[in-house]
Amino acid sequence: MELKHLRAFVVLAEELHFGRAAQRLSIVQPALSMQIKALEEELGAKLFERDRHSVALSEVGRIFLPEARAALHQSARAMDIARASGRGEIGRIRIAFVSSVLPNLLPTLIRALHARFPRIEPELKDLPTPDQLAALRDGQLDFGLVRLPVPGGAGIRTRVVLHESFVVALPADHPLAGRVSLCPADLARAPLFLLARRYAPGFYSELVAALERHGVALQVASELGEFSTMLALVSAGLGLGLLPSEAAQALPPNVVARPLELGGHRAALGLAWTELDTPLKNTLFGLLQELFPDPPE
Repeated sequence: MELKHLRAFVVLAEELHFGRAAQRLSIVQPALSMQIKALEEELGAKLFERDRHSVALSEVGRIFLPEARAALHQSARAMDIARASGRGEIGRIRIAFVSSVLPNLLPTLIRALHARFPRIEPELKDLPTPDQLAALRDGQLDFGLVRLPVPGGAGIRTRVVLHESFVVALPADHPLAGRVSLCPADLARAPLFLLARRYAPGFYSELVAALERHGVALQVASELGEFSTMLALVSAGLGLGLLPSEAAQALPPNVVARPLELGGHRAALGLAWTELDTPLKNTLFGLLQELFPDPPE
């Protein structure tokens, strides 16, 4: 059963006039008659009662009409889905992220994705950078928003999304809270919370090296897995937290953040992937490039 035969039947059923139906279909009337005849022969039943003066649906035709419309609708939907898939505008995309992107970067990306490509469904996972890299290598993720730098090799590719300055989170009643900004020497005698090395090895090593260049001997109170945990401990008055500015977008009560003058050292947050081998991946990659153009060093 050809779709053009079903289409011819539906249009004729709506017009009940061969001339008008043929005009709507942009074919000649004899061709329409042949299509209706071929469909009736295939079904083994008459779909229309017709004479020289009128055309009317038969009982079989009345029953068949909603089914034919449904078949045409489903066919159009299938073609639309296939074409949208080919353009990378439909499907599920698996994105992992480090928790510090939750206040700003991730909502910006998801909001733009929903507005521009509402049929793309993001599957989101909150994972530390090493776990994201392992999932990317195993094919369990499409993209990761990670703390840079990451180890090279194993097919992982990265692109910097943004650079962040560092801030110090401290209780609002702390003596340093009255300062406009802080320098590394201000941290020398304070219990300090850091993101643990195992959650972002490159990030941790570069930060510690930057502090050592300023001759600061840190008193690390604890290395933590989440910036949210760090901020809770700061709020409790147990120490100071050192974190990138994006992670300080949502501070708990009684906690303030002050810029840390770190000699131009910046944290880098990046996109990680293995291959841009599907239209869907290319769509997400292009959108992120548009939202976050290559940031200046």
